[in-house]
Order: sequence, then structure tokens, then C-alpha cells
Amino acid sequence: MASRRSRLIQRREAVGHTQESLAEALAVDRTTVGRWESGRGAPQPWMRPMLARALGLSADQLADLLAVPPAAAEAVPLSSSVGDASALVPVRRAGRHLVVAVAADSAESALFLRFASASNVDDTLLEQIDADIARLAGDYVSKPVSELFHDIGTLRRGVFDLLRGRQHPYQTSHLYLQAGRLCGLATHVALDLGQYTAAATHSRTAWRCAESAGHNGLRAWIRSVQSLIAYWQQDHRQAAELARAGLPYADSGTIAARLFSLEARATAALGDSASALRAVEAARTARSAVADVDLPGVFTFPEAKQWAYAGTALLAIDTHRHVNRAIEASSRAISLYESAPQQEQSSGDLLAARLDLANAHLAHGDLDGVQEKLSVVLDAAPDRRTASISSRLRALSTRLAEPAYAGSPLVLSLREDVREACSRPALTNPPELPQ
Repeated sequence: MASRRSRLIQRREAVGHTQESLAEALAVDRTTVGRWESGRGAPQPWMRPMLARALGLSADQLADLLAVPPAAAEAVPLSSSVGDASALVPVRRAGRHLVVAVAADSAESALFLRFASASNVDDTLLEQIDADIARLAGDYVSKPVSELFHDIGTLRRGVFDLLRGRQHPYQTSHLYLQAGRLCGLATHVALDLGQYTAAATHSRTAWRCAESAGHNGLRAWIRSVQSLIAYWQQDHRQAAELARAGLPYADSGTIAARLFSLEARATAALGDSASALRAVEAARTARSAVADVDLPGVFTFPEAKQWAYAGTALLAIDTHRHVNRAIEASSRAISLYESAPQQEQSSGDLLAARLDLANAHLAHGDLDGVQEKLSVVLDAAPDRRTASISSRLRALSTRLAEPAYAGSPLVLSLREDVREACSRPALTNPPELPQ
């Protein structure tokens, strides 16, 4: 008959666990804990580290408790009646060794203190990761994705590993925030490469991290990126809904202006001009209320980008009056970007604004204007042309194929130039895509 593991039971009770609460902490059935304590079973090797942590023990200490002592070594419980002569000897022996036992017990407390205090994370490390994320987010605006892909992935995996280790609760929340931001950067990489499935995967992980961190700003920002994914997958209704879904979390910074701008662009693509115009105005109002400072780079929404989005939305409404407003908005975006410091000039947004101007000139029948704006886009380095720019180029080529422009040598030349540009992959593909 198996002997009871009395010391294992005593340890469980000492740390305040019942069989039920310990089973719940380990995600096992209560009867499993009962079998371990009765000696009729033992924890599997992969379960032992979790059991040790739950009991505040080292692996060696747990192994010692799980070792079933010989039956002859089983001590009489201290709860035996002192009037029982047969119980007096073990009780007295226990008394003689009580000082030693207390010392050993305090050693266990000291061991647990070291366990609780030891961490693979400290505040200095968290500060460094924050600085690295800010640097990568800032660089993303102006540097080619191929130069940043490796660093983003390496840092993201490092934060994931830290979350699998031990840290104080406030550090865990901070690490989840950092993991969410890095997953957001990875989402942008996949999005710019036109890898929408990978982008959606990263965005879902980013959302889960934002939930774990309890961070509204990150929640709102992730919804904005998910709106972008839906928009470039031509699901404009979903893009508008995701932009609206982010607004309840937009409690600081420029994120509300971003979300309204995304809604404007998506509803304009749906042909809902009234909603698009309302959202453009709402974005302008939100911009005027901005007080807090966002993280740099892709985590903020500069005024230049807002004008670029407004230009796209107004152009999609496609009336003469709004085409002229689109020209004003896109031209303003270009002017603001070109007057900004080099590191804040988004090459993608500059190319997008110029393509919007090319489309506006086409709406006015100004083919020379189309050629002028389009040439800047076609001359851009391949590592600056994202999947969304390629998508815009193909849409412009489709418009140039309309019967109204048939037979024009200039249009034929432009279409051939666009076809050749679109035959090349977006950006410079990194060695592997994030999954």
C-alpha cells in the first residue's frame, strides 16, 4: 500500500492551498492532486516546474517532498494525545529538533523570497526596450522596410521570451504593451509587402497584448491598422467599421484624427459621400483638440498624413468641386511633408499624394499633369514602393484604359510604364515574412 506524502500535504497547507485551489492553479483535476499526496501517483516531469512554483519550492526541494519515505520513518503526528505514553517519545524528539526545524523552515522562506525577487526583467531593461521601439517606429517612416525587418522581429521575439519568464506584475503589463507595439510594427511590415494574412495575424496578437496591458491607446491604434488591412483588401465596409470600433478607445494623442480619416476614406470608397465628408470634418475637429504627445513615427498621425487621407477621400467622391478640394488637400500634404525634417518625411505618403494628384489631373483631362505627377512615382526607388502604391498604380492604369483615352500615344506610354513598374514586387522582400 502506498504511503502518504505527508510533507507534500503540509507544504500545500503551509502556502494556503486546498487540494481544489492547487488543482485549479495547475489546471488539473482535484483527484490528481489527491493521487500525488496519497502516493498513488506522481506529477509528470513537465508538470513539476509548475507545481514547484505553486508551492514556492525549488525543483530539488519538490523532488525531496515527492520521495515517499519508508513506512518505519513515518513520525507520529504532533496532534497525538500527550496523555498517550506511546506518543511521548516522538513528540519529545520533535521538540528537541524544533529549533533545527524552524531554521530549515526559515531557509525555505528565504529561498522563496529569492524566487519572488529574482527576475529576468528589470526597469533598466524595460527602458531600453522602450527606447528601441521608439527608434524603430521613428525609422519606419523614412527608412526602407528591408533595413528594419530583422530588428523588429528580433526585438519582438525577445519580448515574447521575457514574458515567458518571471517578472513583477507591473513589469508584465509593460512587457505586454511593448509586445503589442512590436506586433503592430510587424503588422505594418506585412501590410506594406501586401501580405495581408500575415498582417492580420500580427494585428490579432497585437490586440491580445493591448488587452493584457489594458492600454486604450494601443487598442485604438491596432483597430486603425486593422482598418488599413481591410481597406487594401477592398473590404471598405469592414474598414469603416473597424475605424469606428477604435474610437471608444481614442482617449489621447492623434489617434482619433487617424480613425476618422480612415473612416472618411473607406466610406468615400463605398460611395457614401455624406459620411465621408462628416468624417473628414470630424478628423479636423479631433486634430484641433490634440494635446498629448504620441509615440514617434508610425504610432503618431501627423497633419501631413491627415491631408493625404483627406485628398484620397475627397477624390473618391468624384465631383468637380471635391476633385478641386482633393487637389488642395494632396498638395498641402506634399508641402507639409517636404518641409518636415528628413526623418519625418514618409516616402509612401508622398507617393500616394502624388498619385492622387495624377488621378485628379486625369479627372480634369490634363494628361500632361498626369505624366508629371506619375513620373515622380515611377522614378522612386523600388524599396520605397509599397504594395498599396502598386495597387494605386494598377487602379490608375485601369482608368487610363478607358475608351476616352484610346489612341493617345502619351497614355499608351504611361500605361506601359505603369505595367512595367507593377511587374516588380513591392519593396525589397526580406528573407522571410513574419507569421
